[in-house]
Amino acid sequence: MPHFCKLCLALCATSTLLLTGCQRYIQPPEPVTSQIPQASNQFNLQGKIGVRTPQQSGSAFFSWAQQQDNFAIELSGILGMGKTQIEGRPGQVSLNSTKTGLIHAASAEELLQRATGWQAPISHLIHWVQARPATLSAKLVKDNLLRPLQIIEDGWVVNLSYNDNALLPSKLILKQVLESGQENRITMLIQNRE
Repeated sequence: MPHFCKLCLALCATSTLLLTGCQRYIQPPEPVTSQIPQASNQFNLQGKIGVRTPQQSGSAFFSWAQQQDNFAIELSGILGMGKTQIEGRPGQVSLNSTKTGLIHAASAEELLQRATGWQAPISHLIHWVQARPATLSAKLVKDNLLRPLQIIEDGWVVNLSYNDNALLPSKLILKQVLESGQENRITMLIQNRE
């Protein structure tokens, strides 16, 4: 399985489990729990995810069902590249594809490491798709409706875009700057949200 598909799959597993230059960064002095939107971690998302690294790039369609700490993700590539299923619950994440076979891991981060050799705080994605930071140490930039436009957290810059006055994002761009000056970039377009 190409490296970008593995990376895309593992990044979607993030849900336990897939720069604006003129804005200033705002870090709340002492974030309080009430400043972080509470969410039920129960949702269904469908859309497209694109991954670009210095070595490769690619995209896939995704369907992600999240029920608290349990999730199921199905990825399908363009032009019949096949389907991949990722399932997880606390302490157990699996990826199954005809190209890779079955891969097991204890966490989404471990699955990403096994599939790609890359380390990232991918479990934060479940929070980011709900327009909230994963930790109290995150830096936020908000719009005039107090929606997060940018979350800076654990080495990632996450830019969120919204349709009109929607409270949840329709697009996320995740960027990790590498020591070489290059970057890893994940673009997640949410086309349907239930």
